[in-house]
Amino acid sequence: MLGGGSWATALTKILSENGARVDWWLRAKDDVQHLLRTRHNPRYLSAVQFDLNRVYPTTDLEDAIEEADWLVLAVPAAFVQPVLDKLDRDALKHKRVVSAIKGMIPSKNQLVTDYVAERFRLGRHQLGVIAGPCHAEEVALEKQSYLTIGSPDAGLALEFCELLRNRFVSAHPAADLDGIEYCAVMKNIIALTGGIAHGLGYGDNFLAVLVSNAVQEIRRFLQAINPQPRDLSASAYLGDLLVTAYSQFSRNRTFGSMVGRGYTVKSAQLEMNMIAEGYYAVKSIHELNKKLKVNMPITEAAYNVLYERIAPAMEMEILKEKLR
Repeated sequence: MLGGGSWATALTKILSENGARVDWWLRAKDDVQHLLRTRHNPRYLSAVQFDLNRVYPTTDLEDAIEEADWLVLAVPAAFVQPVLDKLDRDALKHKRVVSAIKGMIPSKNQLVTDYVAERFRLGRHQLGVIAGPCHAEEVALEKQSYLTIGSPDAGLALEFCELLRNRFVSAHPAADLDGIEYCAVMKNIIALTGGIAHGLGYGDNFLAVLVSNAVQEIRRFLQAINPQPRDLSASAYLGDLLVTAYSQFSRNRTFGSMVGRGYTVKSAQLEMNMIAEGYYAVKSIHELNKKLKVNMPITEAAYNVLYERIAPAMEMEILKEKLR
């Protein structure tokens, strides 16, 4: 497990309680020492207690992955490349890699799984992605949750589903690796934009229309970048979009709401002390769409506010005339 945030913490809880050994890489030595001393993550989901006979925290990345069959990526997308580029190109040669990251590599405008495949020369049959409407906070509280494991390799997806399933987590396989991963990126953009609207005082009626239009925007983008039949009403797509757009736990919605209320991007980031993946995703999708030229008014509105510094109130006035 790579990452010390809330999602990495929740996944480590699930996997270890299901009997798996988890070598858990965290960046901060103090966090590792705290875990070894108290069995709790000091920064995120600190009520969760870990069995140190199954969970092995470490700051040594090579040591953490050496004997692992699976590598689960749960660091913010912006940190994936700096972390993994330290490894030898053959370090993941015989491993299966599952991304729990709902973001893109900012410097490359690239999906996390595409970067991993390119960097470590992996086949797509070695790759998977965790998706679905599943906030880490609710997993920690053992609320009923549903996950989708996307992979072109049915065996990989089914096996990882088995590692996750328990009395409060249902997990199901899907073949659409790229579509699920792109949708997970884009739903953060939608949630962020909805947050901006919320911060400006727009209500539930507007948000419902925004989300309805977002489904069409996501469909157009996916058909342009990775055309294939897919049911966007499935929980890995629509379910994830809804929970991120509406939930109190959504950091992207919270970030957008702060911007809508007048915070600068920098001040919102500092106050949250957590990464809102949608901030980076907006720029990546915008850059990709320069070639695709898909009609994406919601994404463009978010980009204009965050990167062109257009006043949120003015941009929402423009956007509301484009929605139906």
